[in-house]
Amino acid sequence: MSTPSAPDAPAASAETAGLSSKGLSAGTIGLIGAVVIGISCVAPAYTFTAAIGSTVAKVGVQLPAIILVGFIPMLLVALGYRELNNRMPDSGTSFTWAARAFGPWVGWMAGWGLVAATIIVLSNLAGIAVDFLFLLISQLSGQPDVAALTSIIPINIAVCLVFVLAATVISYRDMQTTQKLQYVLVTFQVIVLIGFAVAAVVRYANGEAFDPTPFDLQWFNPFAVSSFSAFAAGLSLSIFIFWGWDVTLTMNEETKDPDRTPGRAATITVVTIVSLYVLLAVTLLMYAGIGDGEFGLGNPEIRANAFFALAGPILGPFAALVSLAVLTSSASSLQSTFVGPARTLLAMGHYGALPPSFSRVSPRFFTPGFATIVAAAVAAGFYSVMRVVSTNVLSDTIQALGMMICFYYGITAFACVWYFRKQWFDSMRNVFFMLLCPLVGGVILAVLFVTTLIDSASPSYGSGSEVFGVGLVFVIGVTIIVSGILIMIWQSVKRPAFFRGETLSTDAPASTRRLKEAAR
Repeated sequence: MSTPSAPDAPAASAETAGLSSKGLSAGTIGLIGAVVIGISCVAPAYTFTAAIGSTVAKVGVQLPAIILVGFIPMLLVALGYRELNNRMPDSGTSFTWAARAFGPWVGWMAGWGLVAATIIVLSNLAGIAVDFLFLLISQLSGQPDVAALTSIIPINIAVCLVFVLAATVISYRDMQTTQKLQYVLVTFQVIVLIGFAVAAVVRYANGEAFDPTPFDLQWFNPFAVSSFSAFAAGLSLSIFIFWGWDVTLTMNEETKDPDRTPGRAATITVVTIVSLYVLLAVTLLMYAGIGDGEFGLGNPEIRANAFFALAGPILGPFAALVSLAVLTSSASSLQSTFVGPARTLLAMGHYGALPPSFSRVSPRFFTPGFATIVAAAVAAGFYSVMRVVSTNVLSDTIQALGMMICFYYGITAFACVWYFRKQWFDSMRNVFFMLLCPLVGGVILAVLFVTTLIDSASPSYGSGSEVFGVGLVFVIGVTIIVSGILIMIWQSVKRPAFFRGETLSTDAPASTRRLKEAAR
């Protein structure tokens, strides 16, 4: 395997004026590799098993409908991301694009939202990997007591740190190593999930389903959800299961054909994931129903991990494959999720929004070495502290993740609309992709952000934990945002050049300037 070389800085065009190469390994990721890493970051085996029970509790048999509705803003935002990437391929993605559209202050907060969300997810993925490691060992050894080891805090944290260390080492290395690992892990994960769905249908057809529920097209009718609050709650959970596809864009400086490949990879990733989710939703509804019986999807006892509960009845002697798939899903996602925050932090350091140490690139592997290590250290520390303080705090922090997703995705969608404002009506394509799609997607996410913010203030939201009568999820979400604002103000004093627009300026789209120059 040849060692990748750092690319030469690209010639500055009007559109990319102010943007510059950061020394990452150019041309090492193709379309298929980007899609595989995108699917890995979404972690379909883990996210679906964690969300299906809670979603069914809110929307019942309308599970497929709510998945498709949750897919809509993700697709619309992905299309807006694609347009921004076509014009400004930069590893900073949301940070860079929002800064170019709205200025350095909004750009900094968009970058903070992305980094905060991914740090939360990294810690959660590491914890899930630990849980499923012990579950898998318990299944294979026939010793149920082994699964209980995950509740012993020192053991849990120690194994979690091992997972984080392994993921950090792989992420620190070149992207070719990441690609090769993810090809194996993602392929196995997808094969098990499809096999699980097929087995559920076969059980149903043979009259062996737990609660046989005939397929009904009404399952795809979102208007059949009982109330708007239930619809909003289900939609928020649905959006969570799609999160992570934007990692394909943070690799844009390392992909082949960086103007097109990342955007195409993002779209393909989202479409692939929604197809897999709908298949699983329909087949599990047919097999298990939504009742609260032993294996019913409405049973609160299996809500946290529906796949594990249903693996035995559906797959029989191959049940351990499901635990292995979820372990593989969380472990592979732990590694691939490092890509996003590391490259965002790299860009923030490169453009002077953070200390220059964040702009360091490994001279051997051409990866954001320092930023990767910092992201790993913060994620490991966050998990360790939260695990000691309270498991409720950790679970409520994950619930607050939904707010952060809506926050930075929404900012990026609106950045697309505003940045291309002078090109909206140049063609019907521009009207659709530069105005309508990102605008509608951004509005949906903004409404969900505000709705979640209001609802989470109630002490009954999430785990029911509260701080002085205010829901813990609200406190965590607001604390993350306010912390970002305070750090941003501190950085503006330490590094004023970025906040004066000297290192990353706002510029009108190049085609508009070329038209003006031609007119003169």
